[in-house]
Amino acid sequence: MMSEQLVLNLPHRTAMGADDFLVSSCNEAAVELVDSWPRWSHRVQLIEGPGGCGKTHLANVWRHKASAEILVADTLDGPDIAKRDFGTGVIVEDLDRTPFDEQALFHLLNLSREHEFSVLLTARVPPGRWNLQLPDLISRLRAAPVATIGAPDDMLLGAVLLKHFADRQLNIPPTVLKFLLRRMVRSMDAARELVMALDHAALSTGKKITRQFARDVLEQVQGVEHT
Repeated sequence: MMSEQLVLNLPHRTAMGADDFLVSSCNEAAVELVDSWPRWSHRVQLIEGPGGCGKTHLANVWRHKASAEILVADTLDGPDIAKRDFGTGVIVEDLDRTPFDEQALFHLLNLSREHEFSVLLTARVPPGRWNLQLPDLISRLRAAPVATIGAPDDMLLGAVLLKHFADRQLNIPPTVLKFLLRRMVRSMDAARELVMALDHAALSTGKKITRQFARDVLEQVQGVEHT
């Protein structure tokens, strides 16, 4: 049986101005990437993973560490990039979510090599699925190392649930936590939304969060049928 002590016994890192980031097997490659800067083997690095998995959080950690500048993907502009001094690092996030100027990104990657600054890219899926058209950019991105953040395992998801419950001063029995871990949608966003829903339902009904109570709320929030 998973206990609160076991779940919370995970390493964590603190991002400046952000919540603690819990480290588990599903995200340790991305954490190691951030921690290893400036000893990167390649000027351009990519963190890839589903929405809500922590890409932006880690990018923020690296932004403070590298004094990096953030560029918005759909506003990339070649002439503007050519005039900029990017110092030690640049972040471009969510490159798979919106169309962007491929020539401008290719120019940025060339400048990183020429002026020796680092570039951290983030996306939900790897570059091979971005529907890119520029062959030179495709080739450059294929050469970039990728750190993948996978779906959260039980240790990480359980720790996230307990953290959200603790933030709301809710004491959850281990049996309820175990039940939620077996049945819920497995994402960080889903964990946050589920705890919010359980808290709201408990406050509005005056009921304790039991296994049956959690079952009913889970079905309402995530459309999950239970047997």
